[in-house]
Amino acid sequence: MPRRPRQKSETGIYHIVLRGVNRQTIFEDEEDNERYLSLLKRYKAICGYKLYAYCLMSNHIHLLLKAENESISMIVQRIASSYVHWYNLKYCRVGHLYQSRFSSEPIDDDRYFLAVLRYIHQNPVHAGLCKDAADYRFSSHQDYTECDSRLVDIEFVFSMMDKDAFISMNNEPVDKKCLDDDYMRIRLNDVDANAVMQDVSRCASAAEFQSLSNNERNRYITELKERGLSIRQISRLTGISFAIVRKAR
Repeated sequence: MPRRPRQKSETGIYHIVLRGVNRQTIFEDEEDNERYLSLLKRYKAICGYKLYAYCLMSNHIHLLLKAENESISMIVQRIASSYVHWYNLKYCRVGHLYQSRFSSEPIDDDRYFLAVLRYIHQNPVHAGLCKDAADYRFSSHQDYTECDSRLVDIEFVFSMMDKDAFISMNNEPVDKKCLDDDYMRIRLNDVDANAVMQDVSRCASAAEFQSLSNNERNRYITELKERGLSIRQISRLTGISFAIVRKAR
């Protein structure tokens, strides 16, 4: 079946989501997050896009950007390829890191732009990683509250509202799921679940877990299930396919 063509934004602004293949973790530690942010900054200068919001979650990424000189496909491909090359070298792995195609939706009016902005910043709250969006380190929320950024183009939002209005807006309930992100429907948040995974297996990363023998891997997966992790969450955190995790005994 041929792929559906991407919807084109009349404004050039898109909400973009990249997900780890098999829902696996793509940011193992703070260095990984910092590396991705450095790539956003590097390719912003090369591609000439405007970045209005971002949020780096453990296994997926939200970007709110405006394509100007290059298409969103080219922008995402440049950033993604550079990060995958660096990640694979760091963790001694090969192969794909992301799902084959990133998701995108056009943002064609200010009202929906602000709704998506709020949704992105509240992602860590809904995932149980923090109680306040301002407490999450790897999102653009802090760029707006500090009113200073070398990465995010905060002027566009502040042309519509001041800092106090921004904070108030971001604390409002999110009434729409943007791109239907189902990664938050888990029994444990990813921080706690990852700690359980490391305690059970003694593996510090998904790449290390994938290097285990089949017997070791299946034994640990069984224990993770008994410790309260869902099949989907185990697959996401370890990079092991959903089918293998489901069958493991």
